[in-house]
Amino acid sequence: MTADHEGPLRVVLADDEAMVRAGVRAILAADPGIEVVGEAGDGRAAVELVRAHRPRVALLDIRMPRWDGLGAAGEIRRLVPETATVMLTTFGEDDLIARALGHGVSGFLLKSGDPRELLTGIRAVADGGAYLSPRVARRVIELSGGRMARTPYARDRLAGLTDREREVLALVGAGLSNAEIGRRLHLVEGTVKSYLTSIFTRLDVRNRVQAAILAYEAGLVPPTG
Repeated sequence: MTADHEGPLRVVLADDEAMVRAGVRAILAADPGIEVVGEAGDGRAAVELVRAHRPRVALLDIRMPRWDGLGAAGEIRRLVPETATVMLTTFGEDDLIARALGHGVSGFLLKSGDPRELLTGIRAVADGGAYLSPRVARRVIELSGGRMARTPYARDRLAGLTDREREVLALVGAGLSNAEIGRRLHLVEGTVKSYLTSIFTRLDVRNRVQAAILAYEAGLVPPTG
């Protein structure tokens, strides 16, 4: 069974704080193109809801009981790989943000962020993109050694990319999906995928989020906001 991409963009929401869930649900409900099909207060329940509903996006609090967001994301990736996972986080959770980079999540959003950012991020990952809250992106760069220290290293890693690969990477960093990158650069989607495969191999990164972070570090997509 695969996720149903017809109709509204279907989301499962998980957070152990009922007030946070209510606030996020209200933001999502304001968009007629998004439907929350299930809510959970812990990671294990979130996985069961994703298995039952096969949504396009699972929006997960990074810190929850009975599997945190990372544990739930790992199970979702194993059981329902077509569902993209997005972490809801705060600045007090640096340890989990750092761990999440290697876990294949598609995005990071701040609980205290702009509601428009929440909608933009969910739509980006639903379409196959990666999305980093700009403030989270800056924090990730700090965690990995500081932007000033990392920028020369990141630029060196990008030195082997072609001009077109750098253009594609910059758009990955901006959160665009393959289809959006194709439209922007006048490429068919299959060609974009080929570029991404080459980029990931050349940069030795595992997923779009890691590639996006490297794009930020190299100054291709300076964090704003």
